[in-house]
Amino acid sequence: MIMANFVSNLFRSNKKLTVDEFIVKKTIVSFFFLFVFFGACIWSWKWIRHQPVDPGIRGGVQRPLRNVLNTNEAIFSKILSNHHLAKTYPASEVVKNVRPNGNIGMGNDFDPANWKMYVIKKSGDTLTLTLDDLKKLPKTDIIFNFKCIEGWNQVTRWAGVRFSDFIKAYGLNEEASMKYLGLMTPDEAYYVGIDMASALHPQTILCYELNGQPLPIKEGFPLRLIIPVKYGIKHLKRIGTMYFANNRPPDYWAERGYDYYSGL
Repeated sequence: MIMANFVSNLFRSNKKLTVDEFIVKKTIVSFFFLFVFFGACIWSWKWIRHQPVDPGIRGGVQRPLRNVLNTNEAIFSKILSNHHLAKTYPASEVVKNVRPNGNIGMGNDFDPANWKMYVIKKSGDTLTLTLDDLKKLPKTDIIFNFKCIEGWNQVTRWAGVRFSDFIKAYGLNEEASMKYLGLMTPDEAYYVGIDMASALHPQTILCYELNGQPLPIKEGFPLRLIIPVKYGIKHLKRIGTMYFANNRPPDYWAERGYDYYSGL
Protein backbone atom coordinates (compact mmCIF):
# COMPACT_ATOMS: atom_id res chain seq x y z
CA MET A 1 0.00 0.00 0.00
CA ILE A 2 2.81 2.34 0.86
CA MET A 3 4.59 1.49 -2.43
CA ALA A 4 1.37 2.05 -4.40
CA ASN A 5 0.90 5.49 -2.84
CA PHE A 6 4.53 6.31 -3.58
CA VAL A 7 4.16 5.36 -7.25
CA SER A 8 0.88 7.25 -7.52
CA ASN A 9 2.44 10.37 -6.11
CA LEU A 10 5.36 10.07 -8.54
CA PHE A 11 3.07 10.32 -11.56
CA ARG A 12 0.66 12.89 -10.15
CA SER A 13 3.14 15.32 -8.67
CA ASN A 14 4.36 18.27 -10.72
CA LYS A 15 7.27 18.95 -8.39
CA LYS A 16 10.84 18.45 -9.53
CA LEU A 17 11.86 14.85 -8.85
CA THR A 18 14.95 13.79 -7.02
CA VAL A 19 17.45 11.59 -8.90
CA ASP A 20 16.19 8.48 -7.09
CA GLU A 21 12.57 9.33 -7.81
CA PHE A 22 13.38 9.99 -11.49
CA ILE A 23 15.14 6.59 -11.79
CA VAL A 24 12.18 4.81 -10.16
CA LYS A 25 9.75 6.54 -12.51
CA LYS A 26 11.77 5.67 -15.58
CA THR A 27 12.12 2.06 -14.43
CA ILE A 28 8.37 1.69 -13.92
CA VAL A 29 7.63 3.17 -17.34
CA SER A 30 10.21 0.89 -18.98
CA PHE A 31 8.79 -2.24 -17.36
CA PHE A 32 5.26 -1.18 -18.30
CA PHE A 33 6.13 -0.95 -21.99
CA LEU A 34 8.18 -4.15 -21.77
CA PHE A 35 5.14 -6.04 -20.47
CA VAL A 36 2.95 -4.46 -23.16
CA PHE A 37 5.47 -5.51 -25.82
CA PHE A 38 5.63 -9.10 -24.58
CA GLY A 39 1.85 -9.22 -24.34
CA ALA A 40 1.53 -7.99 -27.92
CA CYS A 41 4.07 -10.60 -29.09
CA ILE A 42 2.20 -13.43 -27.39
CA TRP A 43 -1.13 -12.23 -28.75
CA SER A 44 0.32 -11.88 -32.29
CA TRP A 45 1.86 -15.36 -32.14
CA LYS A 46 -1.42 -16.92 -31.04
CA TRP A 47 -3.33 -14.96 -33.69
CA ILE A 48 -0.98 -16.07 -36.49
CA ARG A 49 -1.08 -19.69 -35.31
CA HIS A 50 -4.87 -19.71 -35.74
CA GLN A 51 -4.84 -18.19 -39.24
CA PRO A 52 -5.55 -20.41 -42.26
CA VAL A 53 -2.59 -21.90 -44.11
CA ASP A 54 -1.79 -20.42 -47.52
CA PRO A 55 -3.87 -22.27 -50.14
CA GLY A 56 -2.39 -24.44 -52.86
CA ILE A 57 0.86 -25.24 -51.05
CA ARG A 58 1.25 -28.55 -49.24
CA GLY A 59 2.42 -27.94 -45.69
CA GLY A 60 2.81 -24.23 -46.17
CA VAL A 61 2.64 -21.47 -43.59
CA GLN A 62 -0.10 -19.25 -42.21
CA ARG A 63 -1.45 -16.83 -44.77
CA PRO A 64 -0.23 -13.59 -43.08
CA LEU A 65 3.35 -14.93 -43.09
CA ARG A 66 3.09 -15.99 -46.73
CA ASN A 67 1.73 -12.52 -47.59
CA VAL A 68 4.84 -10.97 -46.05
CA LEU A 69 7.07 -13.29 -48.09
CA ASN A 70 5.12 -12.51 -51.26
CA THR A 71 5.49 -8.80 -50.59
CA ASN A 72 9.25 -9.25 -50.26
CA GLU A 73 9.24 -11.10 -53.58
CA ALA A 74 7.27 -8.32 -55.27
CA ILE A 75 9.78 -5.75 -54.05
CA PHE A 76 13.04 -7.59 -54.71
CA SER A 77 11.98 -9.03 -58.06
CA LYS A 78 11.63 -5.44 -59.30
CA ILE A 79 15.24 -4.78 -58.32
CA LEU A 80 16.63 -7.81 -60.18
CA SER A 81 18.08 -7.15 -63.62
CA ASN A 82 20.86 -8.48 -65.82
CA HIS A 83 22.99 -5.70 -64.35
CA HIS A 84 22.36 -6.96 -60.81
CA LEU A 85 25.26 -9.39 -60.58
CA ALA A 86 26.44 -11.57 -57.73
CA LYS A 87 29.96 -10.66 -56.61
CA THR A 88 32.67 -12.80 -58.19
CA TYR A 89 36.04 -13.78 -56.70
CA PRO A 90 39.57 -14.66 -57.86
CA ALA A 91 40.57 -18.32 -58.15
CA SER A 92 42.89 -17.91 -55.16
CA GLU A 93 39.87 -17.67 -52.85
CA VAL A 94 38.19 -20.90 -53.99
CA VAL A 95 37.86 -23.52 -51.22
CA LYS A 96 39.26 -27.00 -51.81
CA ASN A 97 36.71 -28.95 -49.78
CA VAL A 98 33.23 -28.02 -50.96
CA ARG A 99 30.37 -28.59 -48.57
CA PRO A 100 27.21 -30.13 -50.13
CA ASN A 101 23.96 -28.31 -49.40
CA GLY A 102 21.58 -31.18 -48.69
CA ASN A 103 21.04 -34.63 -50.18
CA ILE A 104 17.30 -34.76 -50.90
CA GLY A 105 16.76 -36.31 -54.33
CA MET A 106 20.23 -37.89 -54.30
CA GLY A 107 18.98 -41.48 -54.04
CA ASN A 108 21.53 -44.32 -53.95
CA ASP A 109 19.75 -46.19 -56.75
CA PHE A 110 20.73 -43.55 -59.35
CA ASP A 111 22.53 -44.90 -62.43
CA PRO A 112 24.61 -42.11 -64.07
CA ALA A 113 24.98 -44.15 -67.28
CA ASN A 114 21.24 -43.87 -67.95
CA TRP A 115 20.87 -40.18 -67.07
CA LYS A 116 19.03 -37.89 -69.44
CA MET A 117 17.42 -34.50 -68.97
CA TYR A 118 13.82 -34.23 -70.12
CA VAL A 119 12.64 -30.77 -71.19
CA ILE A 120 8.86 -30.50 -71.47
CA LYS A 121 8.02 -27.94 -74.12
CA LYS A 122 4.98 -25.67 -74.26
CA SER A 123 3.48 -27.84 -76.99
CA GLY A 124 3.66 -30.87 -74.71
CA ASP A 125 6.52 -32.42 -76.66
CA THR A 126 9.53 -33.57 -74.67
CA LEU A 127 13.11 -32.78 -75.58
CA THR A 128 15.54 -35.48 -74.38
CA LEU A 129 19.16 -34.43 -73.86
CA THR A 130 22.39 -36.07 -72.73
CA LEU A 131 25.35 -34.45 -71.03
CA ASP A 132 27.28 -34.61 -74.33
CA ASP A 133 24.52 -32.55 -75.96
CA LEU A 134 24.98 -29.82 -73.38
CA LYS A 135 28.77 -29.90 -73.59
CA LYS A 136 28.54 -28.96 -77.29
CA LEU A 137 27.31 -25.53 -76.24
CA PRO A 138 29.62 -22.66 -75.21
CA LYS A 139 31.10 -23.22 -71.79
CA THR A 140 31.17 -20.58 -69.06
CA ASP A 141 32.26 -20.53 -65.44
CA ILE A 142 31.72 -18.46 -62.33
CA ILE A 143 33.41 -18.09 -58.96
CA PHE A 144 31.02 -16.78 -56.35
CA ASN A 145 30.09 -17.08 -52.69
CA PHE A 146 27.57 -19.92 -52.45
CA LYS A 147 25.17 -19.16 -49.57
CA CYS A 148 23.05 -21.70 -47.72
CA ILE A 149 19.98 -20.91 -45.62
CA GLU A 150 21.64 -22.90 -42.82
CA GLY A 151 23.97 -19.94 -42.35
CA TRP A 152 27.20 -21.09 -44.03
CA ASN A 153 28.83 -19.90 -47.23
CA GLN A 154 31.79 -20.90 -49.44
CA VAL A 155 33.59 -19.39 -52.42
CA THR A 156 33.38 -22.07 -55.12
CA ARG A 157 33.98 -22.38 -58.86
CA TRP A 158 31.35 -23.84 -61.16
CA ALA A 159 31.26 -24.36 -64.92
CA GLY A 160 28.71 -25.35 -67.51
CA VAL A 161 26.28 -23.85 -69.99
CA ARG A 162 24.70 -20.46 -69.42
CA PHE A 163 20.96 -21.14 -69.13
CA SER A 164 20.07 -18.33 -71.52
CA ASP A 165 22.45 -19.85 -74.13
CA PHE A 166 20.76 -23.22 -73.64
CA ILE A 167 17.36 -21.64 -74.27
CA LYS A 168 18.53 -20.02 -77.51
CA ALA A 169 20.37 -23.10 -78.76
CA TYR A 170 17.31 -25.33 -78.45
CA GLY A 171 14.72 -22.83 -79.66
CA LEU A 172 12.95 -22.53 -76.31
CA ASN A 173 12.27 -18.80 -76.52
CA GLU A 174 8.51 -19.27 -76.41
CA GLU A 175 8.83 -21.42 -73.30
CA ALA A 176 11.17 -18.84 -71.71
CA SER A 177 8.53 -16.14 -72.21
CA MET A 178 6.50 -17.85 -69.47
CA LYS A 179 6.79 -16.69 -65.86
CA TYR A 180 8.41 -19.69 -64.19
CA LEU A 181 10.84 -22.53 -64.66
CA GLY A 182 10.22 -25.84 -62.87
CA LEU A 183 12.95 -28.40 -62.12
CA MET A 184 12.85 -31.88 -60.56
CA THR A 185 15.39 -34.54 -59.68
CA PRO A 186 15.07 -37.85 -61.56
CA ASP A 187 13.31 -39.45 -58.56
CA GLU A 188 11.09 -36.33 -58.19
CA ALA A 189 11.97 -36.19 -54.48
CA TYR A 190 13.30 -32.64 -54.78
CA TYR A 191 11.82 -29.89 -56.90
CA VAL A 192 12.04 -26.13 -57.24
CA GLY A 193 10.24 -23.29 -58.95
CA ILE A 194 12.31 -20.37 -60.30
CA ASP A 195 11.04 -17.03 -61.55
CA MET A 196 12.05 -16.79 -65.21
CA ALA A 197 13.91 -13.49 -64.79
CA SER A 198 16.30 -15.19 -62.36
CA ALA A 199 16.60 -18.30 -64.56
CA LEU A 200 17.61 -16.15 -67.54
CA HIS A 201 20.03 -14.09 -65.48
CA PRO A 202 23.49 -14.09 -67.17
CA GLN A 203 25.11 -15.83 -64.16
CA THR A 204 22.67 -18.77 -64.09
CA ILE A 205 24.19 -21.95 -65.50
CA LEU A 206 23.39 -25.61 -66.10
CA CYS A 207 26.50 -26.84 -64.33
CA TYR A 208 28.54 -29.98 -64.95
CA GLU A 209 31.90 -29.04 -63.36
CA LEU A 210 33.04 -28.04 -59.87
CA ASN A 211 36.49 -26.56 -59.33
CA GLY A 212 37.63 -27.77 -62.76
CA GLN A 213 36.45 -31.37 -62.31
CA PRO A 214 33.22 -33.22 -63.19
CA LEU A 215 30.56 -32.74 -60.54
CA PRO A 216 30.89 -35.22 -57.69
CA ILE A 217 27.87 -37.46 -57.15
CA LYS A 218 27.09 -35.68 -53.87
CA GLU A 219 27.08 -32.33 -55.70
CA GLY A 220 24.52 -33.43 -58.29
CA PHE A 221 26.41 -35.29 -61.00
CA PRO A 222 25.93 -35.13 -63.92
CA LEU A 223 24.08 -31.79 -64.07
CA ARG A 224 22.78 -29.26 -61.57
CA LEU A 225 21.54 -25.70 -61.49
CA ILE A 226 23.79 -22.90 -60.29
CA ILE A 227 21.93 -19.64 -59.76
CA PRO A 228 24.08 -17.13 -57.82
CA VAL A 229 21.25 -14.66 -57.24
CA LYS A 230 19.47 -17.25 -55.06
CA TYR A 231 20.11 -19.11 -51.82
CA GLY A 232 21.31 -22.72 -52.07
CA ILE A 233 17.84 -24.24 -51.72
CA LYS A 234 17.14 -23.14 -55.32
CA HIS A 235 20.33 -24.67 -56.80
CA LEU A 236 18.68 -27.99 -57.65
CA LYS A 237 21.13 -30.90 -57.92
CA ARG A 238 20.87 -33.70 -60.47
CA ILE A 239 18.37 -32.20 -62.88
CA GLY A 240 15.98 -34.80 -64.24
CA THR A 241 13.05 -32.84 -65.68
CA MET A 242 12.66 -29.22 -66.73
CA TYR A 243 9.37 -27.54 -67.58
CA PHE A 244 7.84 -24.07 -67.91
CA ALA A 245 4.70 -22.53 -66.43
CA ASN A 246 2.83 -19.29 -65.87
CA ASN A 247 1.78 -20.38 -62.39
CA ARG A 248 4.20 -21.13 -59.59
CA PRO A 249 5.54 -24.69 -59.92
CA PRO A 250 5.71 -26.78 -56.73
CA ASP A 251 8.74 -25.95 -54.59
CA TYR A 252 10.06 -28.29 -51.89
CA TRP A 253 11.06 -25.71 -49.30
CA ALA A 254 8.27 -23.24 -50.05
CA GLU A 255 5.89 -26.06 -49.10
CA ARG A 256 7.68 -26.17 -45.78
CA GLY A 257 7.33 -22.49 -45.02
CA TYR A 258 10.36 -20.94 -46.69
CA ASP A 259 10.43 -17.98 -49.05
CA TYR A 260 9.48 -19.03 -52.59
CA TYR A 261 11.67 -16.36 -54.18
CA SER A 262 14.76 -16.95 -51.97
CA GLY A 263 16.70 -14.16 -53.65
CA LEU A 264 19.94 -12.50 -52.60
